[in-house]
Amino acid sequence: MSIGAEVAAHLPYLRRYARALTGSQASGDAFVKQTLEAALTDEAVAESLRGGRVPLYAAFNKLWASAHMEVTGEPAAASLHEAAAQSQLCKVTPLNRQALLLTTVEDFTAEEAGVIMGVPAADVDALVRESVAEIDRESATSVLIIEDEPLISMQLEDLVRSLGHEICGTAATRTQAQEVVAEKMPGLVLADIQLADGSSGLDAVDDILANATVPVIFITAYPERLLTGDRPEPTYLITKPFQEDTVRAAISQALFFGSSSPIS
Repeated sequence: MSIGAEVAAHLPYLRRYARALTGSQASGDAFVKQTLEAALTDEAVAESLRGGRVPLYAAFNKLWASAHMEVTGEPAAASLHEAAAQSQLCKVTPLNRQALLLTTVEDFTAEEAGVIMGVPAADVDALVRESVAEIDRESATSVLIIEDEPLISMQLEDLVRSLGHEICGTAATRTQAQEVVAEKMPGLVLADIQLADGSSGLDAVDDILANATVPVIFITAYPERLLTGDRPEPTYLITKPFQEDTVRAAISQALFFGSSSPIS
């Protein structure tokens, strides 16, 4: 397999990491592009990318750390949601952000994250604990679960309550989601894409975002459908079957960062 083909297989997930790290799809994609350009001009960097995800993320992290140790202001074209996300991101140190995202959303081991970040694995574990403690200090909120599989819906309900949040409703269809929101606007939405009656979780989320700014986490068996680069993408996207720790981390991050609207 060519280097290009190997990198292409990992690119959607590197873009996801970059977007969450910087707080902006535009900024994240810009750093990914610079990483790929560096690989084209540096044979050693290009050859290292044959090693899979770890060296690819390491190359990205080295570039990002040298250019922007802190998230800075976006151009005037940035949305209000992105500006709010960046403001929240600045409250967590860059190393803490990297450690948390790499070990939860990107599912690297502490050892792999240490290689990517250039720090010992024990330091990664400590940085993750610090991040979680800081994020967990955020106030509780109400959560809407849009999921058509009853067992998964129940699992998510238990998980959400264990974090100190309340459930404002569950929905297996777009219509049911509309009914819940008519009674009470949630502070967070967990949404599947394909729903029981053939309706779309994307449309259900669009309905909500048309009336309020609400963080959204998509939990789906088909993440590639949302990582095409053809439209604004969700900052928080979890693949089924999921690890509960990954969902916990995403919930905390979404509430802390004030996730921008994932669908336009």
